[in-house]
Amino acid sequence: MNEEILSHIDDPAYLESLYRKNKSGFKDSFGQIYPELRGNRLAEFWHQRLNYDSDRISWGSQAEWKFVVIAALLAGILAKFPAIFSIDEEFFYPRNLGFIAFPFVTAYFAWKHRLSLNSLAIPLGVILVSALYINLLPENQESDTFILACIHLPLLLWGLLGFVFSGAKIRDLSRRLAYLNFNGDAVIMGALLLLAGGLMSGITIGLFSLIGLQIEKFYFEYIVVFGLAAAPLVATHLTQTNPQLVNKVPPIIAKIFSPLVLIMLVIYLGAIVYAGKDPYNDREFLMVFNMLLIGVMALIFFSVAESSKEEKSGPGIWILVLLSLITIVVNGVALSAIAFRISEWGITPNRMAVMGVNLLMLIHLLLVANKLIQTVRKNAQPDQVGITLVKYLPIYLIWTAIVVFLFPVIFNFQ
Repeated sequence: MNEEILSHIDDPAYLESLYRKNKSGFKDSFGQIYPELRGNRLAEFWHQRLNYDSDRISWGSQAEWKFVVIAALLAGILAKFPAIFSIDEEFFYPRNLGFIAFPFVTAYFAWKHRLSLNSLAIPLGVILVSALYINLLPENQESDTFILACIHLPLLLWGLLGFVFSGAKIRDLSRRLAYLNFNGDAVIMGALLLLAGGLMSGITIGLFSLIGLQIEKFYFEYIVVFGLAAAPLVATHLTQTNPQLVNKVPPIIAKIFSPLVLIMLVIYLGAIVYAGKDPYNDREFLMVFNMLLIGVMALIFFSVAESSKEEKSGPGIWILVLLSLITIVVNGVALSAIAFRISEWGITPNRMAVMGVNLLMLIHLLLVANKLIQTVRKNAQPDQVGITLVKYLPIYLIWTAIVVFLFPVIFNFQ
């Protein structure tokens, strides 16, 4: 979209049409190229228009809400498949939980972008093949490869959602960065909706119990299930029609928690030495260690996506540099511990999966840290850090596909 805006900057009608097709995408792209357009009267008009803080909330068009309601109902019906078709819940939900949310949000963006069937051939094909594959896997709840496939499949569906979010333009790195920003906004909006829904549920059940009616079973089996299925769609729609509602929250969260997590990590590494904990022989500790690593990585990537919007580097970049370097140390410890366990007790699906993702994260961290250091030294702009971040994301999806589709075969469904 960046190139389209630049090439039609003097065509008001075309820009208005482009804006109406994808308001949030237009705003993100325009914000990235605005420094090149300063002084252009039409560009100044769009800058003021897009950055005007309105108190009014846009609910979107009637057609958009029809789509959201229908898609939410279909998601709710899918969530109720075990009850409708007498399917074992322990069989259905581990395999299909990701399909209740991601494909319907993907359909929302496909409809919003008016993508052709040719553009949707890849995501549709992967979704259908994945659904068929995961439901045909041997029913063995103790199988490590089965558990790994169920855990990683939603990540693959998340990647397909990003493909459609970007308008099926896999080379458009700015749209990948916008997708990360969208995830932050949608998570915050979804959390607010769930919090409000939980409060309303408690009040509703309490009020009915006062008059002697126990509606808990019906309420949780139908209202809550359909509400949870609808939450991702409603959160997505609200963030797309009202980007101003939550887009100021992620930068605040990033700026508050980045230094706090940095301090916590430094203290935690010292505490590990003091407590004599050994990730090389303590499996449970290594699992917690890796969960900590993934959480810190997510915060770094989230913070980088937000800092890439800034025109100048500042204290926030220094904090990200230090946080990245500390996380590289944590990743190195975790990676060496996994390598030690493999050398001592052999290869298992879990060890290989964790080894692979830790290695990928280490390489990714090194690339991002290097670009952050270049930014501090004035050899790179903050927005280049975000580009470095999103260039690497497809590698994770390739590894995810390997774990989902090849690990069960390689390890004989163990």
